[in-house]
Amino acid sequence: METSGNFNTATSPSDVQDTIKNTAKPAVERMAAGAHSAVDSIAGAANEAVESLSVKGGQLKDMQSRIVDSSCAYVQEHPMAAIGIAVASGFLLSRLLSSGSR
Repeated sequence: METSGNFNTATSPSDVQDTIKNTAKPAVERMAAGAHSAVDSIAGAANEAVESLSVKGGQLKDMQSRIVDSSCAYVQEHPMAAIGIAVASGFLLSRLLSSGSR
């Protein structure tokens, strides 16, 4: 019998398939375990990011509410000053925008 590499020429194709399958199976299982671990790691990081953004979003909503409340209170306590600030801000804003278009 003649041999070619590790296989005997008298070896059947099914024996060759079994040998390849048995040789490749551990490597495929290791790659699958590594991929599963990577996916779990990425999913964990994404979950932490979502939780962090949710907390930050809540903090921003609270801050917005406090600013609106304090602004409303200021306008009620000092209506003339609020009107003056609004007029001055509008004037400055119109000057800035009109000088930028020239």
